[in-house]
Amino acid sequence: MEKIRNWKQDFYTIWAGQAVSLITSGVLQMAIIWHLTNTTGSAMVLSMATLVGFLPQAVLGSAIGVLVDRWNRKMVMIGADVIIACAGLVLTVISLSAELPVWIVMLILFIRSVGTAFHSPALSAVTPLLVPEEQLVKCAGYTQSIQSASFILSPAIAAFLYAKWGLNSAVALDVFGAIIACITVAMVHIPKQPIEALQQENFFTELRIGYNAIRQNKALFTLLWIGAINMFIYMPINALFPLMSMNYFEGSTLHASVVEIVFAVGMLLGGLLLGAWGGFKKRMANIIGSIFLMGVSLTVSGLLPTNGFMIFAICCTLMGFSAPFYNGVQTALFQEQIQPEYLGRVFGLLGSIMSFAMPLGLVVSGAFADQIGVNRWFLFSGMAILLLAIIALCLPQLRKVDNQKQKS
Repeated sequence: MEKIRNWKQDFYTIWAGQAVSLITSGVLQMAIIWHLTNTTGSAMVLSMATLVGFLPQAVLGSAIGVLVDRWNRKMVMIGADVIIACAGLVLTVISLSAELPVWIVMLILFIRSVGTAFHSPALSAVTPLLVPEEQLVKCAGYTQSIQSASFILSPAIAAFLYAKWGLNSAVALDVFGAIIACITVAMVHIPKQPIEALQQENFFTELRIGYNAIRQNKALFTLLWIGAINMFIYMPINALFPLMSMNYFEGSTLHASVVEIVFAVGMLLGGLLLGAWGGFKKRMANIIGSIFLMGVSLTVSGLLPTNGFMIFAICCTLMGFSAPFYNGVQTALFQEQIQPEYLGRVFGLLGSIMSFAMPLGLVVSGAFADQIGVNRWFLFSGMAILLLAIIALCLPQLRKVDNQKQKS
C-alpha cells in the first residue's frame, strides 16, 4: 500500500511542523497569561482565561467531531492553523492602536481554543490514514514527546521574548509556527476518509452514530470512562504542585519551577521510550502500569515529611514518565479499533469528556485540599488512583481490549 510505503516520510513531515507549531503556540499562550498578570494582577481574570482555554473543547468537542468527519481533514488542519494565526494577528493590530482590553484578549483566547478543538481531533483522525496499524503506538509516543518538549521550552522562550520585546514578538513567532505547520500538512498526501457513512443523516443523527461507534466497543467504552475518572482525580494535582512545593515543603519559586521541569522531562523521556520501543504488546499492560505508577508516586508524595522535597521531585518525574504510556496508548487503541469515518466524532467526544472532568476535579480539590492539607490530598488521590488501577485490572472487558477491533 502507498500508505505503508511512504508513511515515515509523511508522518515525520507533519510531525516536524506540528512540533514547531505546538511550541510557538505554547509560547504565545504563556505570554498572554503573563500579559494578563502584569496588566490586571487579578486571580479571577487568570481563572477566566483558563476557563476560556478549555471551554470550546468541552462544550463543542462532540459537535466539532461531526464536522471533522464531514469535511476534508487536511483542509480542517490547515484552516484551524490559519484561524489560530489570524487571531494572534488581530491581537497585534489592536495592541498597536490602543491598550488591549481584557475582553479582547479573552475573545482571542476563545477563538484560538476553537481552532485547537478542530485541529486536535482532525490530526488524531488523520494519523491512522497515514501510519501502519502496528506503528500507531510508537507514533503516539513521539507525539507525546512533542507536547513534553513544548512544556519545557515554551515558558523559557516566552519569558525571554516577553521581557525583551513584549507580547507582539510572541504573536509573530506563533504566526511563523502556524505557517510552518500549514506548509508541512500541505506537502503530505493525506488519503481521504471513507465517506459511505457521512452526510446521509442530519447533524444530530451523525453525532449519535459517532457515539454508538464507541459504545458498541465495550472495551473502549469502559476505557473512556476509566480515563475520565483518572482525569478527574489527577488533573487537579497538576495545579497543586506549586502549593506542595512552596507551602508544604517550604520551598521557593525555584523549587516550584524545578517540579514543573522534572515532570515535563519525565514526560519527554516516557514519550521517547514509547516511540522507540512501542510498549508492551498487551495494550492494557501499558495503561494499567501507567495508572499504577501514577498512584504510587502520588501516594509516596503524600506520605513524605516536610524535608522530603528531593524525593517529591523524583516522584514528579515518575508521574510525568507514566503519562505517555496512558495517553499515547489510549489514542492508538482508538485509532486501531474505530473505523476511520467515525474517528473525528470519537476523538471529539473523548476531548469533551476529558475537558469536563478537569474543571470538576479542580472544584472538588479546591474545596477539600485547603481543609485537609495539600499533602493529604496527594495521599488520598494516589490511593484513589491505585484503586482505579485495581478495578481496571479486574474488569473482564478491558482484558479483551486487544481483541475488540471493529468490523466494517
